[in-house]
Formats: sequence, structure tokens, C-alpha cells
Amino acid sequence: MAADLNHVVLIGRLTRDAELKYTPGGQAVCKFSLAVNRRKKQGEQWVEEGNFFDITLWGRSGEALNQHLLKGKQVAVDGELRQDRWEQDGQTRSKIEISANNVQLLGGGSGGSQGSAQGPSGASSAHDPDRVPEPARPLGSRGQELQPDLADDGFGDDIPF
Repeated sequence: MAADLNHVVLIGRLTRDAELKYTPGGQAVCKFSLAVNRRKKQGEQWVEEGNFFDITLWGRSGEALNQHLLKGKQVAVDGELRQDRWEQDGQTRSKIEISANNVQLLGGGSGGSQGSAQGPSGASSAHDPDRVPEPARPLGSRGQELQPDLADDGFGDDIPF
């Protein structure tokens, strides 16, 4: 029997600035809304139709990214669907939200610097678009940087054939 799957990936723009609140237990919860446009053909013309999704980002990731999640900012969200159910005026109601596992800041919009919160650590990093990143350098077993040896092709002279 196949396992169930609940995985959502969206790229869109924030419809409002994110709100950061804390639960009574002290856990951070960052909430924002995302607009994702969809193109569809209407007669002979292509038109864009907006779809709107509420996103919740928990913990340190939410705290780290809250200041960067500004209206108009483009982001990529990786998460899962969650259904909230409650009763109001004797009627059962429900709402689908996206619980984000990873939020990546993308270009554009009114957000200042770019960065991301990836994984459970929620680390946020700034990005300078004019800076060219240095390539990663290999590290030895004790963490020291290995110096490239242009004459060494990695095979050595003791090949047994």
C-alpha cells in the first residue's frame, strides 16, 4: 500500500507584511499571505488569475525571516497543507493553511536584502547581488583548508598496473 503524501511548493509574492507572534508556550509563529498567479486562456487572450494562500512559519525560522517578509517580496515556500477546523454559530468551519518547512527569499518586491531560512535551524543569510561568491574549498580531516597542488592529479605514482 502506498504511503500518503502532503507536499506543497509555491513561488509567489507577499500580499502584506508578515506578523510575528508567540504562543503561550513561547514558540514563535510567523504568519503571512502569498499571492500566486496562474495564467489561463480566456477566449483568445491569456489572463492572470490570482490565488491566495495563508502561510505559517514556526520557530526560529519565523523569527529570522520576519523582518524580511514584506509586502510585495517574492518568496519560495516548501511545506505541507494543514486543515484547521472549528465551530462557529453552530456550524462546522474549516480552513486550509500551508505550514512552511522552508522559505527562500527571492528577488524583487519591497524587501531589502535577500536571504533564506533553510531547515530546522532557521539560519538567515544576507545576499549582496554585486558580490561574486568564492568557490568552496575542500577541507582536510581536521578542518584545515587544503592547498591545491596543480602537479598532483590525485592518482599518485604508485598505481599497480
